[in-house]
Amino acid sequence: MKRVYTAVATAAVAGGHEVRLDGRSLRSPAKASLIFPTAGLADAVAAEWEAQKETVQPHTMPLMQIASTAVDRIAAQQAAVAAAVVAYAETDLLCYRAEHPQELAQRQNRHWQPLLDWAALQHDAALRVLPGLMPRPQPPEAVQALRRVVERCDVFGLSALQLATAASGSLVIALALLAGRVTPDQAFVAACLDELFQAEQWGEDAEAVRRRESVRGDLVAARRFHDLLSPRP
Repeated sequence: MKRVYTAVATAAVAGGHEVRLDGRSLRSPAKASLIFPTAGLADAVAAEWEAQKETVQPHTMPLMQIASTAVDRIAAQQAAVAAAVVAYAETDLLCYRAEHPQELAQRQNRHWQPLLDWAALQHDAALRVLPGLMPRPQPPEAVQALRRVVERCDVFGLSALQLATAASGSLVIALALLAGRVTPDQAFVAACLDELFQAEQWGEDAEAVRRRESVRGDLVAARRFHDLLSPRP
């Protein structure tokens, strides 16, 4: 759509902060009210709108997209979304290890095991490491521990967590990313480790590169969104 607004501003309102386009309150694509919990997040979303040129390009506004998902989709079915995120713990990427080649197995252990150890220590969620790719049940108490973490998220936090989990294929990577245990680049390497290894062996595929860059972008956006949920010091 064309950019039909001139001025972008933010304002404090009851319950948080909002973005205004030519003085009119910004709403989600489904026309829901968008009240941001912090001034920092409102300012960042406002900057995305300000950066638009003659036409509005939604794919260049990841923070706006995450916030819109929170109010348009997650608010109406928070329990179902939380359950879908928790389900990743049953088949978490980090738990399935290659038995060969040895170099790949060693790389997986080097990048993945510290994150599983962190989840066990931080959240009392000791997931099992399994050889191969065949799904097997994880300890119920570990999954339940992660469920409690996910269910503590509000709709904005859950929107960022859902994006990071889906992008990485791992609830553990997503939690570590949003907690600051790893950077977005480190999370990207962990999430795409197998693909990156194969690319080293056999060369790059253009479509795979595009997909990985999409993963990287989602991880960066999820982390930034989550960080902006904390009030400024």
